[in-house]
Amino acid sequence: MGRAIVVTAVLAVIAVVLGRYDLVVLAAPFALGVAWGLRARPTVLPELVLTSTEDPVVEGHEIAARVVVANADECPYDVVVVRAAPSRWVRLRHSDRPYAGELPAGAATAVDLAGPALRWGEHWVGPAQAYAVAGGGLLISTPNFTDVAPIKVFPALDEFRADDAMPHAAGLVGVHRSRRPGEGGELAGIRAFAPGDRLRRIDWRTTLRAQHPYVAQTLSDRDAEVALVLDVVHEAGRSGGIHGAASALDTTVRAATAIAQHYLHRGDRVSLIEYSYEIRRLRAGSGRRHFHAVLEWILQVRPSDGVEAPPPYLFDGHHLPTRGLVVVLTPLLNEHSAEMVARLARSGRMVVAIDTLDTSASVPYQRSAWGPLAHRLWWMDRENVIGQLREVGVPVAQWAGTGSLDHVLRDVTQLAAAPRVGVR
Repeated sequence: MGRAIVVTAVLAVIAVVLGRYDLVVLAAPFALGVAWGLRARPTVLPELVLTSTEDPVVEGHEIAARVVVANADECPYDVVVVRAAPSRWVRLRHSDRPYAGELPAGAATAVDLAGPALRWGEHWVGPAQAYAVAGGGLLISTPNFTDVAPIKVFPALDEFRADDAMPHAAGLVGVHRSRRPGEGGELAGIRAFAPGDRLRRIDWRTTLRAQHPYVAQTLSDRDAEVALVLDVVHEAGRSGGIHGAASALDTTVRAATAIAQHYLHRGDRVSLIEYSYEIRRLRAGSGRRHFHAVLEWILQVRPSDGVEAPPPYLFDGHHLPTRGLVVVLTPLLNEHSAEMVARLARSGRMVVAIDTLDTSASVPYQRSAWGPLAHRLWWMDRENVIGQLREVGVPVAQWAGTGSLDHVLRDVTQLAAAPRVGVR
């Protein structure tokens, strides 16, 4: 419209100054075109609504988003242009291109977008924007924006299984064999019948042979409390999403989710605590509802990347069970994390350390000739720290999914069952 008005005005001025009336004939179509295009001028911006998948999804799965644009004016839009930009870890197909089309008066249209979520966390789609073109291309509206649509993406569940018994199973019900007599499925021996014993416990072979009632004694099945400590003081490696390399935080989060699901499925109680500069803790619980609470809690995990050690009063161990299993998921990148693990072990707790640092993620610094040597020295120092933790009774295992903790839990269970020898 600006160019049409300028051309019309220039031709009219030249026609008047030079007396060239033929220039008026050339200017007339521009003036008539502007007048014809402005005969119906929209006054309302296009209405825009952005929605996304409401239910949480697991990383790697498809999410869907919809942008609905409507024309509430009495005049049609010649063209309406819509665009929606997702976050970094949401790959909606064709979201890098705008969508355009006609939109009659009082009509609405929708643009459907779909694509995978590549990494766990709280992501978003949007904001979406739309602008309309009317008057035969003479008018363009100011863009109309929407708010972002949040999307929750839960971590992918790594396959995990731990078949060994749990040390210090102390609850009333559960699947772990304890050393205490009670109602269970593990045979502990045969004893004489006593008042209060159930008739279905009578061992008829022994009773007929001894001519006196005997009952089968069983060990009670107990549950246990598992405390997961997530060390997020530092991050290491670069995350490539579900199909790429995993950073230390990715491994920590996915391993914690898999371990929590495993023990909650077996009826145990699971609690989580974040080792960082701010205390974050999820109380112990069991069941499916608690697993959803675990997933919501894990979405808030962020690396702090501080220099100093977290204040001791934020993590003094009183939030952790004294008779239970404490699983510390840590990359062991500095001495503060190692001191925290050793301090928990010295307090009498059963502690297992899971190394979440991927060896392939640790690449030597190649810009200097001293880079590989410095990296080797650092790696040797880290191995020494792991050896010192094992000396104080903390087994350290590399996270490897299925069966990662079997041999570690076997050693811990045997240590918990061993008699305590006092020194006089």
